[in-house]
Amino acid sequence: MGAVRGKIEVRGIVQGVGYRPFIHRQVRRAGLRGWVKNTSHGVEITLEGERDALEAFAEMLRTNYPPLAMVESVTITAWNKAEGVDGFRITESTKLPLRRTLISPDIATCDDCLGELEDKNDRRFGYPFLNCTNCGPRFTIIRDVPYDRPNTTMGGFPMCPVCGREYHDIENRRYHAQPTCCPDCGPQLGYCDADGTRVEGDALSLAVETLQKGGIVAVKGLGGFHLSCRCDDAGAVLRLRNRKHREEKPLAIMCRSIDAAKKFCAFGDEEAAVLTSPQRPITLLKKRSDMAHLTNNQYLGVMLPYTPLHHLLLRSFDALVMTSANLSDLPIIKDNEEAITALQGVADGFLLHDRPIESRCDDSLLWVHEGMPYFARRSRGYVPYPVAVDIDGETVLACGGEQKASFCLSRESDVFPSAHIGDLKNAETLTHYEQQITHFEKLFDVKPELLVCDQHPDYLSARYAYDRCKHEGLPLIAVQHHHAHMVSCMADNRLTGKCLGIIWDGTGLGDDGTIWGGEFLVGDEQSYERVGSIRPIPLIGGERAIWEIERIGYALLHEADGISEENPVWERMLLRGMNCPASTGMGRLFDGVCALLGLRSSVSYEGQGAVLLEAAATEDEGRYPVVIEGDTFDWREMVKAIVHEKVQGVETGVIAARFMNTLVEMAVEMSRRICGDKGLQHVVLSGGVFQNQYLLTRLPRRLREVGLTPYIHRRVSCNDEGLSLGQLVIAKKGGGVYVLGSTAEDR
Repeated sequence: MGAVRGKIEVRGIVQGVGYRPFIHRQVRRAGLRGWVKNTSHGVEITLEGERDALEAFAEMLRTNYPPLAMVESVTITAWNKAEGVDGFRITESTKLPLRRTLISPDIATCDDCLGELEDKNDRRFGYPFLNCTNCGPRFTIIRDVPYDRPNTTMGGFPMCPVCGREYHDIENRRYHAQPTCCPDCGPQLGYCDADGTRVEGDALSLAVETLQKGGIVAVKGLGGFHLSCRCDDAGAVLRLRNRKHREEKPLAIMCRSIDAAKKFCAFGDEEAAVLTSPQRPITLLKKRSDMAHLTNNQYLGVMLPYTPLHHLLLRSFDALVMTSANLSDLPIIKDNEEAITALQGVADGFLLHDRPIESRCDDSLLWVHEGMPYFARRSRGYVPYPVAVDIDGETVLACGGEQKASFCLSRESDVFPSAHIGDLKNAETLTHYEQQITHFEKLFDVKPELLVCDQHPDYLSARYAYDRCKHEGLPLIAVQHHHAHMVSCMADNRLTGKCLGIIWDGTGLGDDGTIWGGEFLVGDEQSYERVGSIRPIPLIGGERAIWEIERIGYALLHEADGISEENPVWERMLLRGMNCPASTGMGRLFDGVCALLGLRSSVSYEGQGAVLLEAAATEDEGRYPVVIEGDTFDWREMVKAIVHEKVQGVETGVIAARFMNTLVEMAVEMSRRICGDKGLQHVVLSGGVFQNQYLLTRLPRRLREVGLTPYIHRRVSCNDEGLSLGQLVIAKKGGGVYVLGSTAEDR
């Protein structure tokens, strides 16, 4: 038949993961000829050989690729007569008018690199920035595509001749590894004292010495700085808490190894697999003993080292506290000068390096539920992997909510969720949010044609969306908070059509202008109806009650036949309805019960009441009366039963368990009634309350027992971080309400 020339285009995560060297090796085995190059769309391969051989080669590429690659499509185009090229080569990258490449997340140090790190005869022995095609920094260093060294923060580090030879050697695993470097040509460590003054000597040894003495060290990592101290030194941990103003929120630790982690927590093979995965997330594990200085609940956040620097640092310790270096809810710090200035009086030393961080990226945080990740925070190691939603159409920017803010940007059928942003409550976090939107639009070469936001007008994300749409003349759609939660879980599971959503969180603006959060919704990606809720709870003093939860406890007692203690001011406020907005937030019900049980009168972080109730709960199958009036769960009888058992001296852990058991049975009964009336089968669970593993384990099981099919989040978080995915899908499906611009008919 004769030789022909064909062009193969491969799209997906095929840059920075050893894809071109992989192609080179496969081409040689197949006896073909030609070249391969990165483009702004992915990878382009031009081959000459028999047509059958080229087609077989393309088919092989659909299922055979390097471990860190993700192939979306393989297409053969432009059949031509062969021109007789010799051999095979990697050629210079090409920028095309439209960029359609995907970007790899940052990947933990691979075993081969770890072997070199520990080999005294290797030229990279003990070098804290070694990496190869199969591991190392990606998303946090990339400035532009295609993914070539000049387009990363490694552009300022020219390769030495030895690294250059490795880079061009097809047999070397550093072949075309863009961040590759060595002690002679790569980034270097430095150490500064508490005043930011450079200290001469081995930077790593100086940091270890400070830590061993009970000091706090700011460590520059992959996506930002950590604040670190010995986790076995309660005094050091207390100083860190006081200086960072993080008095009670749990602290994560980094353990040297799986064996070291087992000294702190009990876990099995499934958790170990996630801990050692290339993503290296913080994994929430059941703690073994009393570790109140680190966490006041039953879980301890544990991660393993994911950079060579971390491995070197942990040589001297079983574990270290590793908490994000940020102050007063500001974004994680990423630059050396910023760290030295902002962390004065917090850190006793600074372990720095001179490789710039382009994008901040916090550690991912998750549980392992039924063998799979269940995200509380989807960030490093996972971002910017896309989430496929199988919905084409216009390019949409979904702006998320306020707490645990995130955004989603669509391109064709792919959706790109942002890394963790934080709570949008200050100018600094808003600036970071805006910068990341700009960065994503550049990397993925998309310009939004439509923006969508939460319907709460005072969220900074909504204000950003409104201002941008006014300035750029773009249409803006507002989406109800809990509808977005529901559709987020539907999209996460690729579920379409009408279903029931059990959406439980703390706060979200309802269509009636009140605060929702304990909702049962029936709907799809376009519309919904509220078919159930809980009896509203008066919030004495408004938002103040969210933090002073004894106010909510008092309101619960007052509503339950007036059995409340004397507080004339609060009593008058309730009787007159003065500054006592009503909330159906399930999170508020948890807060109130937490206060009634005497666990806390106030909280220092959102959701702490629910965390403490879950931590207190013992194994008990009892429950309290489930009273459903029409479409509303009336919690008053439950509250009276809780108070009665508290007075009778029933153990707090038993009451906590029975409270949550009651919520499970209430949800099952409501679901059974609603699904029976509406002819529904599928039930999605979303909202921050479903971070509660007690509920998450029991409620789906009970729903299955009554013949319903439950769905939980798998690819994005159930909390407000997942809102933007739901917003985006609703907008693409024609739902929501136009705030600016077009009308549904025009679409």
